[in-house]
Amino acid sequence: MLSVLLLGLILAPSALAVDMESGEQIFGVYCIGCHGGGGNIVRRGKTLKQKALERNGLASLEAIAHLVANGKNNMSAYSDRLTQQQIQDVAGYVLEQAEQGWH
Repeated sequence: MLSVLLLGLILAPSALAVDMESGEQIFGVYCIGCHGGGGNIVRRGKTLKQKALERNGLASLEAIAHLVANGKNNMSAYSDRLTQQQIQDVAGYVLEQAEQGWH
């Protein structure tokens, strides 16, 4: 049981280092179609802007990674197309861009 707990800690998204360059590339392939510039062409209030992330309880690396992996409502899940590392990278990129105002 302890080994399962330790494995969970090792594989948890927060345990992975974020590669911003990889995150930017992944965003450009999988996300930009709906979320260019941090927006959302499908649901106006569900942008990737800092205030919207905070309002929707998504202003953390873990929350964004969970959403990318599992999807929600109109957003597809990407756990079948991206590795844990890639999910972590794109989540880190989104969070950094939100904090910088998507410049």
